[in-house]
Formats: sequence, C-alpha cells, structure tokens
Amino acid sequence: MQSIHLESALVEFLEEAAALLRADVDAGSEVPFEVETTGSRAGGSRPALYCYRPLTADFIAERQPALQRLESHDRAIEQLLAFDGLDRYLLAAGVDTGRASRPARARMALRALLAEACADQSDFELRPERVRTAIERMESAAEADAGGMTLVATLHGLTIASEHLQLTGGLSIASPSAFDGLPDAARASSDGADEHLVAVLSSQDVEPAHAIAQGCAVMRDLLRALRLFGEGRVAMGALAWVRIGTASWSPIPLGGSGRPHGMLVVAPEQEDELRAFCNLVSRRAPADNEIAWALRRFELGCDRGDPLEALTDHLAALRALLEPEGPHSALLPGRLAALCATPEECVRLTERTLAALALERAAIAGTAARGAGNVALAAGIADHLRALLRDVICGHLEPDLVSLADEILLERVAPAPVADAPGASPMPVAAAPGPAPEPARGSRFARGSSAEQVPGDPREAEEILDLFV
Repeated sequence: MQSIHLESALVEFLEEAAALLRADVDAGSEVPFEVETTGSRAGGSRPALYCYRPLTADFIAERQPALQRLESHDRAIEQLLAFDGLDRYLLAAGVDTGRASRPARARMALRALLAEACADQSDFELRPERVRTAIERMESAAEADAGGMTLVATLHGLTIASEHLQLTGGLSIASPSAFDGLPDAARASSDGADEHLVAVLSSQDVEPAHAIAQGCAVMRDLLRALRLFGEGRVAMGALAWVRIGTASWSPIPLGGSGRPHGMLVVAPEQEDELRAFCNLVSRRAPADNEIAWALRRFELGCDRGDPLEALTDHLAALRALLEPEGPHSALLPGRLAALCATPEECVRLTERTLAALALERAAIAGTAARGAGNVALAAGIADHLRALLRDVICGHLEPDLVSLADEILLERVAPAPVADAPGASPMPVAAAPGPAPEPARGSRFARGSSAEQVPGDPREAEEILDLFV
C-alpha cells in the first residue's frame, strides 16, 4: 500500500460502516435477495436448485447518505484523493465512472470497497480475511504499471492470410492463438458458431479513462475501414476487454456492431493497401456534412440483422448523396447508374434501383418477401453505397456527387454532331465533350436471381430510362 494512513483510514471506515449497516438490519431493515437457478439443464432430469443471493451492494447504495455522514468517511476520501491507483481500481472493479469528478470517483471507490468486503452477506459482520482481500485488490491497482493499456475486441467475418497483421505501431489483427494472456471470453467465439480474429490495441496513455475512450474510438474506426475496404460485412463483438498495466481484464461495451455477412479475405499482397486505407479513413472520414451522415447510415445498415431493414438505411444514405431534391424527383436511379455503371449497364442498374425502391416500400408495408433474390438486391445497393463512400473518402470522387452524376448523364445523352448537308449553311458545332469520369471503383452490381424482386412503377421506369434511349 502506498501509505499506511490510507490502509488505516479504509479499515476504520469499513468497521464504522458495517456497524451502521448492522444497526439498520437489527432495526428491521431487510436486505433484498435475488433468486438464482442452478443444477438444471434444458431437457434434463436433474431438479432445479434455487439459491438466494443477498443484494448487498443495493442495500449499501440506498444508505449512501448516512454512510457519507460518518466521521471516518471524509478521512478515507481524503486518502483516496491522493491514491495513484484510484482509476485503475475502479476499472478493475467494473465501476462505470463516466465523467465523474475525482471526489465523486473516490466516493465510488469507497462504496465498491465496502460492497466487496461485505459481498453476499446479510448480517454485515466483517471478516478479517475479506477485509484483507478487498484492500489487497486496491493495493494491486496501485502497483500495476500505470503506463500501459491493452484493449481487445473480436472481429467476425474477416480472414487474413498472415498469422499476424500489424496495422499500426499499437494496433494489430491476428488469430486469438497468436496472443498470450488474452481473456478467455475473447478467445471463445461469441456464439460458438464461427471462427473469429481479435484486434489488439496497446497504448501508453497514463490516464486510464482517456486511454479507454481513445481505444474504443480506434476500434470503431477500424470496423468502419474494414467495412469500406471490401464486400464482406465485418462485425465486431459488442464487448471488448481492457486491462491497465498488469491488472485483471475488465469487459467494456463497444455498442452494437451487427452480424457478419459474407467473408472479407485479405490476401498477403493486400496487407499494405489495408494499412494505408485504415490510416486514410481514420484521417479523412468527414464528421459534419452529407457524406458523414450517409456514412453513419451505411454503418447503421451494416449493424442490422435484417437485410431489408438495412436496405432502408442504405437507400436513405443514397438519397442524401444523390437526391437532395427529394424522392418525388425520381432522380436517384439515374444518378446512381451514372456513377456506378458503365454505359452498357446503365439501364440494368436503373431498373435494379427502381426494384430496390419498390422493395423498400413493400418492406415498410410488411409485405416484402425475404428470399434470396431480394437479399441479393439489398446487398447490391449496399455495395454501390460503399463504393461511393469509399471513393469520396479516398479522393477518387468529388463530394458533390449530384453535379458529377448530372454531368455524366448530359454527356451520355448529348446528340452526336451531324455532317453538314451539301449546300446547307454552316452551323457552329459544340466542342465534343471530354471523357466521362470512371464509375465508382468496385461498384459493379452483382448479377443475381430476380425472381423475387419487386418491379417498380412502369411509368417511373419509362421517365428514367428515356435518358438512355
């Protein structure tokens, strides 16, 4: 322990707090219980056993105002404010501190210490061995190396050819077997059904709360980059695990990250490209414009378990990028085809987009079929959105996609110059337009069965297809 005064103040508080809690129980207050079922299996013959576990922490939390009035409370808080391992102890104890001030964090630590010393008790008789164990846990937080943080997340729907892929100095991807000392939960698959990789981030930030916040942001950037890099929809586990120095692993939430769809395979010759791409996405992804909003809708769609729900997100993103006039303009199909298809495939992609819009309306009405054809149609729209976002972030396309698409459409429908007839008065001929920009890279629409696709409005299709005939 860094100071004998801290240990003495903590023991004094624990004894005084336990006496207050015992007095409450003797006066008739009841410690709440929860019932846990053990010993039975689904379909088995063994009877269920019921265990009553006292909710000691809840009982203590309800009496926090009275505990804070104890004379020993302020002395313990004063010592904790000077304790170097305060944040590491709270992290190891699984306490969510949010943006709490240091005095508030000290009160949280003291309440956690009391709950640990009295865990699973309803009589609040302090046992010396429990007090010693609880204080030693706090001591280990002080002795842990304050200069290092390790964050581990699971990746699903991704395969790499190398055993270990280093993306930056502190971030790497590999099989769980490539790392020693990982938490058991990170080694096991989240549902026991798929092989997975782990992303491991190391940081030397001396402030644990800042290091964890930055680490979670890095993991979200990595997932975004992987989803934009290739056609496989990579997912990240909802939980990550963090360790400060040599302390124990603690789970932290990363937020929803969906289920994988398909498999993104990174070949050895693509590793340098992936490293550069991850760095580029982290630096150049916009934060406050239409591209940023569309990128967020793309990610929300990737998080969806239902492909038809994802379709509504992805079409909303495309409307923000390509149809600022509103859906009534019916300009989305033609503009998407101009940017994402060759001249020979424009009509086909326009028809497919019209079918996707009709499928969206059917999904909203609850009448859409979730067969292979419609799933492929939704996946194709997602691929085109991904290609556009990727090419804008990489600088291959200008952010003003509407002007670019309209320019391509005008060039494709411009009439060819006609040779002057004999004797006719000469007429000025406009300069031949330059070559149209290339479509968004990687955005070729996957050809699939159209048996279950919902046809669009024929009149709507006629108006848009007139541009190409």
